[in-house]
This record gives sequence, structure tokens and C-alpha cells, in this order.
Amino acid sequence: MTAIFDYEKYEARLEDYRKAYGAAPVFPHIALDDFLNPAALDNALKDFPPIQDEGWIHYVHFNEKKGGLNKRDLIPASLRAIIDELNSPRFVAFLSRMTGIPGLMADPDMEGGGLHQIQRGGFLNIHADFTAHPHHRLWRRRVNVLLYLNHDWKEGYGGRLELWTKDMKQAFEQILPVFNRCVVFNTDTDSFHGHPHPLTCPEQRTRKSIALYYFTEEKESPVKVATNYQARPDDDRLKAILIFLDKKLLSLYNHVKGVLGLNDDFASKLLRSVAKFRKK
Repeated sequence: MTAIFDYEKYEARLEDYRKAYGAAPVFPHIALDDFLNPAALDNALKDFPPIQDEGWIHYVHFNEKKGGLNKRDLIPASLRAIIDELNSPRFVAFLSRMTGIPGLMADPDMEGGGLHQIQRGGFLNIHADFTAHPHHRLWRRRVNVLLYLNHDWKEGYGGRLELWTKDMKQAFEQILPVFNRCVVFNTDTDSFHGHPHPLTCPEQRTRKSIALYYFTEEKESPVKVATNYQARPDDDRLKAILIFLDKKLLSLYNHVKGVLGLNDDFASKLLRSVAKFRKK
């Protein structure tokens, strides 16, 4: 059986990847094509569950419109095998060496991660990620791994991952979410990224990805900052205000979630109830 991840191939070029990662503009990152065994990824894609299935968290508010599934028992076995490989000690050790961050740890709960899926019209405003795990007080978020599963994804569909400068003046890189492309980047407080333009793909298509986040355990609790959404230079004043207000509400929710031990199912159900109420 062919391995999911070719360790010999990547470890042979580890020094090149490490240099490219650290020398990337603005913040450390790298995009790697043909990342996993394509046969394994094809099998996983066939099993990718529709966003209407049980267990999907619907992140629907002013700053984003997407779905997430992180309940292990609801993720098909072929997709769990991909996730387990990317969370395995050997892969995490490779990731730690490539990024230069010692002591990286996978998150078995896949908080905020797992399977992501975005339908036509969906988006994710530019942001820097939350800085600390809500349920592990010493865990500091350090690295994102985003693996795309979109065959024949056309430029006109949109959905590019945009990486922005720290002063939020411009997008310095745009990455199309094509099949078997993996993007790895540091999650610092100014690692701004997202895909703010609503998807224009056909109704029957969705933007599919696996999102996994990696942490280090600190000696003292890291400063907790919720997802930090940012307005872009061409956003009008009203939109900028709404982005800011939505961000503040999310920060409050993030605090309550940590104190009460909530998961994102609670917010998903609340947001869906609000959406139904508005339609009445």
C-alpha cells in the first residue's frame, strides 16, 4: 500500500523547504503542490460529506459564511486517515523542523478545523487567527496547514487564499485552492489571510479543504486574542464598522466559550436560529 505522505521525498528536501519557508515575504509560509498520495486523496474526496449532513457547524455571520466539520465520528474513514497522517508524530516532527518551531503539537479536537466547505456566495474576510486554544490554557496556536481538495478549480470560481501585508494595505500573494495543494503558514497576530470575495463557482460545486492547526505548550498562558478580522482598503466605512462590531462580538463569544467550555455547535445553532427568524 502506497503511503499517504512520502516522507523520504520531503525529508530529502527539508532544508530547501525550511529556507523557503523562513525567507517567504511578510510572514513565514509555503505552498506545496502534489502534497499527498493523489490516489488516497481522490478516495477521500469521494467520501467528502455534503454540507447539509449531520454535524456540520455553520459559521454564518458578517465576517464569514462557511461550514466546518470536526466531529471525528462523523468524518468518513478515508478522510480520517488523511487527518491522522497529518496529525501523526512523524508528520508533526517534520512540520516542526520545516517551520523552525520546536515542540509543535497536533490538536486532536480539531478546534475550528477539520473539514471546511464553502458554497457559492460563501467567503471568509481577511483576519489573523485566534492565538490560544479555548480549552487548553497553555496552548499557543502557531501553524496552519490547509489542504485543498478541488479538482478542475477554475480561476473564475474565486476562492483564492489571499495573504496580506501587516499594514493591511495590499494582498501580496493569492493562492488558488486547487486539488492536492497544501499551504502552511505561521499564525502570528499579524499573519493576515482569508478569501473575502464571495465564491462564484457553479451551484453544484463547493470549495473543499482540510484545515489543521498546530500548537505549542507554553510555560505561562499565552495572551488570548480572538480571530482578528480586518477591513480592506477598498471597503467602505459602513462595512469597516460592521467588520469591527462583528469582531468584537466574536471576541466576547470566544471568552464565554473558554469560560463555559462550549464548542462551536452552540454558536452554529444560535446563528441558524437567527437566520431563520430573519426570514420570517
